[in-house]
Amino acid sequence: MITNYFKTTWRNLMKKKAFSFINILGLTIGITVCLMIFVYIVNEFSVDRFHVNNDRIYRVMRGVGIEGGQQSIVAYLSGPYAPALSNDFSEEIEEIVRVNPTEGLVTIGDRSFREKRIYDVDSNFFNLFSFSLVQGDATTALSDPTSVVLTESTAKKYFGSADKAMNQLIELDKTLQLRVTAIAKDVPSNSHLEFDLLVPLANYQASNLMNVWINNGLYTYVRLAPNVTEGQLENRFPEFMEKYMGHDMKEYGYRFSLSLTPLKDVYFERFSFDQAKHGDKQVVYIFISVALLILLIGCINYVNLSVVQSVDRSKEVGLRKVLGAQRKGLAWQFIGESVLLTFMSCILSIGLLTMLLPGYNLLLGYPLTVNWGTWPIWTFLAGVVVVVGFLAGSYPALFLSSFSPVQALKGKLRVGKGGTVFREGLVIFQFCISIFLIIGTIVIAKQLYYVKNKQLGYHAEQVVIVRIDNDDFYVNRNRFKNALQGEPSVVSVSLMSGEPGGFFDGQMFEVEEHTEKRRSRSEFADFEFVETMGLTLIAGRDLSPEYPTDSTAAALINRTAAASFGWTPEQAIGKWIRNTIRDSERRHIVGVVEDFNFLSLKENIEPLIIAPYPDHRVALVKTIGGNIKQSLAAIKQAYEQAVPGYPFAYEFLDQQFDELYRTDLRQQRLLTIFAGLAIFIACLGLFGLASFTTVKRFKEIGVRKVLGSSVTGIIVLLTRGLLRPVLVATCIVIPASYLAMNHWLRDFAYRTTLDWWVFALAAVVTFVIALLTVGMQALKAAIANPIDSLRDE
Repeated sequence: MITNYFKTTWRNLMKKKAFSFINILGLTIGITVCLMIFVYIVNEFSVDRFHVNNDRIYRVMRGVGIEGGQQSIVAYLSGPYAPALSNDFSEEIEEIVRVNPTEGLVTIGDRSFREKRIYDVDSNFFNLFSFSLVQGDATTALSDPTSVVLTESTAKKYFGSADKAMNQLIELDKTLQLRVTAIAKDVPSNSHLEFDLLVPLANYQASNLMNVWINNGLYTYVRLAPNVTEGQLENRFPEFMEKYMGHDMKEYGYRFSLSLTPLKDVYFERFSFDQAKHGDKQVVYIFISVALLILLIGCINYVNLSVVQSVDRSKEVGLRKVLGAQRKGLAWQFIGESVLLTFMSCILSIGLLTMLLPGYNLLLGYPLTVNWGTWPIWTFLAGVVVVVGFLAGSYPALFLSSFSPVQALKGKLRVGKGGTVFREGLVIFQFCISIFLIIGTIVIAKQLYYVKNKQLGYHAEQVVIVRIDNDDFYVNRNRFKNALQGEPSVVSVSLMSGEPGGFFDGQMFEVEEHTEKRRSRSEFADFEFVETMGLTLIAGRDLSPEYPTDSTAAALINRTAAASFGWTPEQAIGKWIRNTIRDSERRHIVGVVEDFNFLSLKENIEPLIIAPYPDHRVALVKTIGGNIKQSLAAIKQAYEQAVPGYPFAYEFLDQQFDELYRTDLRQQRLLTIFAGLAIFIACLGLFGLASFTTVKRFKEIGVRKVLGSSVTGIIVLLTRGLLRPVLVATCIVIPASYLAMNHWLRDFAYRTTLDWWVFALAAVVTFVIALLTVGMQALKAAIANPIDSLRDE
C-alpha cells in the first residue's frame, strides 16, 4: 500500500510539473533561509561554549560612577587587580588570567607587519581557555617572557608554514626579541576573543598599566572553584574595593565596584571601550522570527496550490472511496506527499546553502562554519521535514479527503465560503509579512542615509587619520606634525587622544560653583584641534600658543558641558575646572565650542572638556580637496621620516565614522534580501489563489465571453476580488509597522522621521507586484477560447 501511495505521489508530481515546481521552489527558498539563519543562530549561541568548564569562567567587570549616581560598566581593570583577587579569594578562584588587547610592529629580517590583534596575556592563558595548539606545549608555551604563540594563518604569513615557524625569532616593536614556542589553531568564529599573536604579559610588568590601580586596559577572567557561585564572590567585592581603592575613590571622586559576567554572556553584552567581538541578541531574535515567517509563507503556498489541484484530483479521491479507501488513509496519503515534497526541498536547500555560504559570510562580516557531521543540523533538517510536511499537508489532506464520492466522480467540486475565506486569510497573512519587511527595509535605509548625511558639527571630509600606535611615533609626533605644516596640500595637523567615533574617556572634574565633582568626557589635544576639526566657537577664544599658560591652565568645553554645569556659554568663560586625575592645578575655561557629534549618533551628545595634554593617540591631517594622492604622498613621506621602518597606514575620518554603523548596514542588506524573498514567495501564493479562482470560474468566464464581455472586463472582474487580500493586508500591517519601526528608531539619539510616503511606497510596490502576478492569470483566462470551457455542457 505504501509503495502504491508513493507511486501515485510521484505520478501526480510529474503530471503537474508547473505546480510541483512552484511548490518545491517556495518550500526550498523558505527552508534555505531557515537553514541559513539556523547556522547563524547556532554560531551565535555557541560563542565561547567550547572552553572546558565554561560555566565556571567569568569576566571581571568594573563599575564607574559617582557616589549615589548611576554607574557605567566597563570591561577593563588594571594590572594589580589580578594578584590581589588571587590572594584575597584563593579558595574561591581556581584560575585567573589577564588579557591586554594591543597592536604592534612585527619585524622578521627586512620584512615588517603591522599587527592589530596582539594579546599580551598571563602565562597560564591556556590553562583557562581551551584554544587548541597544533604545535607546542600549552603548559609551557608562554612561561618564558621571550616566547610568542602564533596562529596558523600568522605563521604561514611570516614563514610559509607552521612547521617552519617553530623556534623562529621575531622582533616586536623594534625592542622585544621573541621566539615562537607554539602554533595555535586559528581562532574559531564563535569566540569573543580574537588574536593572531600571544605575547607574555610579564614583559610589561614595569608599566603603569600593571602597577597603577586606577588605570584601565586589561580584561581579567577568572574560573571559580566548583560549588562557588558568582553571588558569593560579588557579595565580598565591596570590602575588597574599599581595601584597595578606598583612598583613590575619596581623592578622585569616583565610586568603583566589581561584578562578574558569565563567559557565555560576554558576547551578547556591550560595554564602554570594549574592543572584543560582540553580537546583538535582538538581531538574533529578529532573524529567528524572519526565518519562521518565511518558512510559514512557503507552507501557505503549498496549502493554496494543493487546493488548486483539488479539482483535478477529485475523481481520483472519488474512485478510491468507491473502492473502499477510508478518509483517514487518504489523508495520510496527502500528508505523505507533503512530507516527500518537503524532503526534496531540504535536499535542494543543502545544495543551495553550500552555494550561497561565501556570499552569506560576506554579508555577516565573519565566516560561518557548517559542520555537516554534527547532530544539531541533521536534527533540525529532520524536524523541518516532519513539522513542515505535516503543517503544509494537513489542510489539503483534510480538504481533499472530505470530497463526496458522487460529486467527485462527476467532477463537480463544491467549495464552501468558509474555505475561500480561510485561503484568502492565508494570503493576507503572507502579504502582511511581506509589506512589513519592505517597510522595515525602507526605514532602515532612510535612517542610515540620514545618519551619513547629518551635519555632525565638524568637517569629516578630506581629513586623514594616522594612528600614534607605537613608541617611536609618539616620541617623534611633533616632528611629523611640523614636517606637514608647510606642505601646500595640508591645511592643518592636530594631535589628540581620540577622533570622533574613537576614544573619549570619562573622567571626574572639580567645577567652580559646585561642591560635588562632575563627570565629563575628555579630549586631550593640541592648539590646532578646533581648526583641524572645523569646530565653531560660540563664546570666548581658541587655545593658542600666544598664551604661554594655555598649555597647563586653559581648557575648552562644549555647549552641553556649559549647560550641565549650569552656565550659558558666555557665563562659562573664566570659570575654573580641574581634572581630578590629570591636573594638579585648576584650568580656566577660555572658550566654548558648539556641540559636535564625537560619539555615535545612537548616543546623545555628552559634556566634553578639551584640554592641552600630551596624551596623543591619533594625528588628524586636514588636506586640501582635489588632489588626495598628493596629500597622501606628503603624509607618507613625513611619517617615514619620523618613524622609519614602520609601514604607513591611514584611514579617512568620514569612513571611520561610517564604521560605527556597519552592523546596521549589514542588517539592512539582509533585511532587503529577506523582504525580496518574502514578496516573491507571497506572490507564488497569490498565483495559487488566482489559479484556483480562474479554475473555479472557468465556465462562468466562457459564458460571459459568449454573451459579449470584453477581455478587459473579465480581467477587471477577476483581479478585483484577487487583490482584495493585498488591500486588507496593507490596512492591517501599516499601524503595526509604524509601532515596530518607531521602537527600532529609539536606539538612535538622532533619528529620521516616519513619513507617510514610506508606508505608501511599500503598499504601492506590493500592490504593483501583486497586480502583475494576478494579471497574468486573469489575462490567460480572459483570452481563452470559451468553447473549451463550455464543451461538456
